[in-house]
Amino acid sequence: MGILSLILWTPAAGALFLALTPNQNFRIIRTIANLFVTLVFFLSCWLLSIFDQHNASIQLSEYYPLNPNLGSAYALGVDGLSIPMLVLATFLTCISLLVSSSICNSIKGYYICILLLEFGILGVFLAQDWALFYIFWEVTLIPLFFLIGHWGGKRRHVASLNFVLYTMGGSIFMLMSLLAISQYDLEHAGSLMTTMHQAAKDMPRYEQILVLLGFIIGFGVKIPIFPLHGWLPLAHVEAPSPISILLSGILLKMGAYGLIRAVNMLPEAAHILQPLFVFLGLFGMLYGGLLAWRQTDLKAMVAYSSISHMGIVLLGISTLNEIGFTGAVIQMSAHGLIAGALFLMVGLLYDRTHSRNIHDYSSLIQIMPRFALLMTLTLLAAMGLPGSIGFIAELHALIGGFQEWGGLMIFFSISILISAAYSMRTIGILFTGPVKSPMKLINDLNTTELFASGLLVSFIVLLGLMPTSLIELSAATIEQMNNHIGQRLL
Repeated sequence: MGILSLILWTPAAGALFLALTPNQNFRIIRTIANLFVTLVFFLSCWLLSIFDQHNASIQLSEYYPLNPNLGSAYALGVDGLSIPMLVLATFLTCISLLVSSSICNSIKGYYICILLLEFGILGVFLAQDWALFYIFWEVTLIPLFFLIGHWGGKRRHVASLNFVLYTMGGSIFMLMSLLAISQYDLEHAGSLMTTMHQAAKDMPRYEQILVLLGFIIGFGVKIPIFPLHGWLPLAHVEAPSPISILLSGILLKMGAYGLIRAVNMLPEAAHILQPLFVFLGLFGMLYGGLLAWRQTDLKAMVAYSSISHMGIVLLGISTLNEIGFTGAVIQMSAHGLIAGALFLMVGLLYDRTHSRNIHDYSSLIQIMPRFALLMTLTLLAAMGLPGSIGFIAELHALIGGFQEWGGLMIFFSISILISAAYSMRTIGILFTGPVKSPMKLINDLNTTELFASGLLVSFIVLLGLMPTSLIELSAATIEQMNNHIGQRLL
């Protein structure tokens, strides 16, 4: 078994192991789950250490034919696009389990669902076959449906149903696009991802456009882009905070990752649809930012800010140039860390006060100084302050967008000002003013909470101050993709 299969199947083995564990041994269940996700994280770090960042091709490939007639195969591999998402997914899963101590009912089922969710997520980023990719894409729906519907808030059933219906609806369009390409003669010389990439060249231009539109809808639901975002605010608000970390930190990136793969497969259609991409990106940034500004519910504010921040990813993709793609990929990692930290901090605050209304708080810096420091740093990173990874991502997206679109980047600047407005407003309300009497007895972060949130904030700052390693991790793959698109557009 190769290292990629080992990483992929370890969470599934952990879920099976937990299924055989007696329900009453809560402490053992938590320990086993944490051991398995920690093992997966260390395996992903080992993979990162042996990954050749100067090699743009798929590395450490594993290939076993499944259906020779269709050409599908158990095909795994990593490149500069997938490996940062893989490490981010395993890291955020560890963080989510560390802060899951507040889950007190159906503990065994909860941890089994998280391990199965990690299994599906890793499969999406490791799959080098479209059929396998689609299977893992759908696998993530099952555990998420139960995680939101069983352990969520008062409107959890509506939220879980909305999420599944939106995502399944988008999946239909994705499947139609995949089937449309498969109608062409596929050589089956390799996996479906390779052969479909070749077959897409022979498609008429109008068919390429229709296929890419199907991918935009399918992946756009998960990103999410306007107007396919209806599931997101309710799902984030009702989901348990550890699940919100995964939902915003990594599930949204699955859509962006898939869209980048689709654009690389259909560059001519992407070039024709460039105005649509830039409109959706800039409109999403403004729309999400304005809605986040209006919220008094802290979780809803972070949820709507995700629409704005993922708009930066879409803007980077719309440029179809190297620096724009670099900004999109860095923003995927940056938003994963920043949104994960924000949902973690809001969740920890809610566990203590059972309130998410921002106006119920004031002067928390006097009561929770450690929380105040980490939350402030995270909010400053969310607005793209220099010294944070958010700034690096936004700078690349801005430069790439200016090279392609020029004056349209004024809307980008306005969205950044809106982000700064609601971030500074949140800092002001939470940490200034008189201490409210109900808040005087709130405890500051304990050791585990401080460790989890401190890790996230440390990576946000360290990667902002020293971004070279993250940029170079994807540089070769992005350069190859940019050259491929350039050649197809000649």
